[in-house]
Amino acid sequence: MSASVDPTAYSKDRPFSARIVENRLLNKPGSAKETRHFAVSLAGSGLHYKAGDSLGVFGENRSSEVSEILSQLGATGEEPVSPVMLKLPAPIPVREALTNRLALAGPTRKIVETLAAKATHADEKSRLAGLLLPEAKEVLVSYLEAREFVDLLAEYPSAKLTPQELVDHMRRLMPRLYSIASSPKLYPEEIHLTVAVVRYETNHRERVGVCTTFLADRVQPGSTPTPVFVSHSHFGLPDDGTKDVIMVGPGTGIAPFRAFVQDRIASGASGRNWVFYGDQHRATDFLYEEEWTAWLAQGRLARLDTAFSRDQILKVYVQDRMRENAAELWSWIKGGAYFYVCGDAKRMAKDVDTALLDVIAQQGGMEAPAAAEFIKQLKKDKRYQRDVY
Repeated sequence: MSASVDPTAYSKDRPFSARIVENRLLNKPGSAKETRHFAVSLAGSGLHYKAGDSLGVFGENRSSEVSEILSQLGATGEEPVSPVMLKLPAPIPVREALTNRLALAGPTRKIVETLAAKATHADEKSRLAGLLLPEAKEVLVSYLEAREFVDLLAEYPSAKLTPQELVDHMRRLMPRLYSIASSPKLYPEEIHLTVAVVRYETNHRERVGVCTTFLADRVQPGSTPTPVFVSHSHFGLPDDGTKDVIMVGPGTGIAPFRAFVQDRIASGASGRNWVFYGDQHRATDFLYEEEWTAWLAQGRLARLDTAFSRDQILKVYVQDRMRENAAELWSWIKGGAYFYVCGDAKRMAKDVDTALLDVIAQQGGMEAPAAAEFIKQLKKDKRYQRDVY
């Protein structure tokens, strides 16, 4: 690495053009999921990261979606636009704005109002007016949730918008943050990501996650420049390597814990490592299984508790495994262990939090308020950390 590289030179506002050097499917044939492992080269960037940080990636919208919007507008793509929120020094072609500057999803009431004012066809006008009635508030919310901008343009062709009018209703395309799945002690010039690729359908139209499919489908490994930046996080290992570490990470939530274990092994940390991992099926969805089982066999992992929800009639989750191992879990926590959770904020993280509270109350012989205070103190001491999304 050149000594003249300024590590502060690259940031969210000035991302580094990285190269994806590996893209492999982690799920086995027959899985209902598509989870991929990506290796991103930082060579020549001067960027540094630590286990627990995230990588910000700027994706691009699919060209097929951009072309369809341009077709609905009757535009060539060369028309100059100045999207207000981008604060650009000069206008840019609308195709460029729609490709990598603006989100094609997330229409709001405002676009419906604009279309209602511009529609010339009676039936379209009436349908739009109906959506804007005060009593149709909830109907409008679920209507918009199932649609992207292209759907609205297709459904109301008589409401002719100029490219500028359309982009004025759009939000900025934001970078996506992914928990880093590697340790700089092993990979100083490379970052690994564990990404669940998003594909689904709404309003009879195939949808995709912008950034996950950009990485999976549209980036050519080794050649396509991918704008990235390191997002430094509060989430991290204890400075004291003698401390025990408990990690709960189902699905792609396992990413930072792969980094944590790599880091602890590389630094010779003497504290024990305990991983809770869950997904749908052991046979197809055990991400990095070979690594976890090897570390367990080598004694690098003290414990590995798995929960594969669909492998039996009654669904089993990581929080159930925590409750089953309540006495041991309490013994680790009482002995100074750090407790980490990564993954889905809506359900899993809440369920894990409840399970932790129950374990502490039951095993520590505390009433619920005292257990809640205990957890509060763990958080204060940075012994309970969450990376949830």
